[in-house]
Amino acid sequence: MKQYIVDAFTDKVFHGNPAAICILKQWISDELMMNITKENNLSETAFAVKTGDHYHLRWFTPGGEIDLCGHATLACAFVLLNFYEKDLEHITFDTLSGVLTVVKKDDLYEMDFPAYSLKPVTVTAEIIDAIGAVPKEAYMGRDLLCIFDNEEAVIKIHPDQKKLLNLDGLLLHVTAKGCSTDCVSRSFAPKCNVEEDPVCGSGHCHIVPYWANKLGKSEITAYQASKRGGTLYCNIAGERVKMAGKAVFYSVGELNVNE
Repeated sequence: MKQYIVDAFTDKVFHGNPAAICILKQWISDELMMNITKENNLSETAFAVKTGDHYHLRWFTPGGEIDLCGHATLACAFVLLNFYEKDLEHITFDTLSGVLTVVKKDDLYEMDFPAYSLKPVTVTAEIIDAIGAVPKEAYMGRDLLCIFDNEEAVIKIHPDQKKLLNLDGLLLHVTAKGCSTDCVSRSFAPKCNVEEDPVCGSGHCHIVPYWANKLGKSEITAYQASKRGGTLYCNIAGERVKMAGKAVFYSVGELNVNE
């Protein structure tokens, strides 16, 4: 089985968010997909099988299968459009989050994702204790989104991973208005066995709707301020988020695995 590794939301290797991509002729067992994912120990390993003119796409973290992942979708589209479907400029995926499309526009790969509806929640003592800082606002979608006053506060955060496990929401995202971009953020996912997601696409389905509303603009340039760092070029239209980023090919290898 061939496996590609692509760094998403960057144009330089060792930056952005790495994802492992396996393009299969037919599905392998969930157990084997989980074992491959754990062996890779990346925040995401994605598997895709062609069905008609679409691809069925599934995403796995070391903690299990999830319902939406941006960087692995971008990475999978990069692999398909550069190695399997060279005559195409767009790919359609069937996923747990419905039909998702990715369009290649020069050196950007633009994804069309659902925006999460955000409900204001109380900033509790448990939230403050887990994060180790005091957000000025908090919202709940699939994940917990916490808003801070400035970029420096987001960069300095060092949450208690064990205490994050007790908070509501799948992931924790912390964000603030950016100095050179519209917003900055970081994403933490101990429930998925990922301490910090370097660049979280699905997280920006929370972050972008918040900042589009707050700043009164539909186009948002977002920077994920992890150690690897990554940039997302986003546009919100109603209940959808168009999210574009660059990608760079890191490696391809042959997996010696059997059912």
